[in-house]
Amino acid sequence: MTVREAMDRLQMFSDKPVVKSSLWETAPVDCPPGSPMFVNAVVGFVPRAGETPESLLDKLQDLEKESGRQPKKVMNESRPLDLDIIAFGNETRSTGRLVLPHPRAHLREFVLGPLAEIAPDLVLPGQTLSVRRLLDQLRGADGS
Repeated sequence: MTVREAMDRLQMFSDKPVVKSSLWETAPVDCPPGSPMFVNAVVGFVPRAGETPESLLDKLQDLEKESGRQPKKVMNESRPLDLDIIAFGNETRSTGRLVLPHPRAHLREFVLGPLAEIAPDLVLPGQTLSVRRLLDQLRGADGS
């Protein structure tokens, strides 16, 4: 399953049309040496009534398995498909299975860039700056 196919499949989890970023090809971050380039994207949607972050995570993990994802052997190794929940409304979680919002989303250009395409004014739970401002700040910090 390609990233675009997975993005289209996420429509199943929403009663309203999903909003999709473009695809971003980026160098691997904190990955084993020799890891291939990554393709990143963000999809925004309103979860169906009764959906919880945990039930959505189960569905995302089923899609990952369908695409051939195996249990990881090495931290941050390349995988056919990796679907993360960045935020689920204003919900917060900190369990062994799920942390919301994603704990490093505000520090990663490969998350903030695509997210800024679809929700530039979004303020992630626990943050005070919008996605666009976080991205500007991050880009300024590394001189780009």
